[in-house]
Amino acid sequence: MRFDAQDKRFPFDPPEAVQANLLECFDYEYPGRDISIVNVTEEFTSVCPFSGLPDFATVTLEYIPDRKVLELRALKYYLLTYRNVGMFYEHLVNKMLEDLVRVCRPKQMSLKLECTPRGGIRTTVTAEHPR
Repeated sequence: MRFDAQDKRFPFDPPEAVQANLLECFDYEYPGRDISIVNVTEEFTSVCPFSGLPDFATVTLEYIPDRKVLELRALKYYLLTYRNVGMFYEHLVNKMLEDLVRVCRPKQMSLKLECTPRGGIRTTVTAEHPR
């Protein structure tokens, strides 16, 4: 028996399925003192917009808060909404950065997506927001 995967495509959700409304913040009580916050997860998943197959990545979020700090539980829920979304890495990292900046309005933020190799090619995409 021969399996032909030429035209096989698994269903996936569009980028509009990402739920930025899940993001929450709390007040930073030391707005005059700059601190660097780094959040890392190695459990990020989305899907390939061609095949619907899963993509895995490490997400590193680094930012200097102004008046708001991202609440981690809400960040985890937000990241999980990408699980079945089909997006190119380059678009995904920019959408994620835009959502995060809009919610917490940091002084500075960088977001790095380090994707698990596919076909022997490792991809890392970084987006930054200077204030």
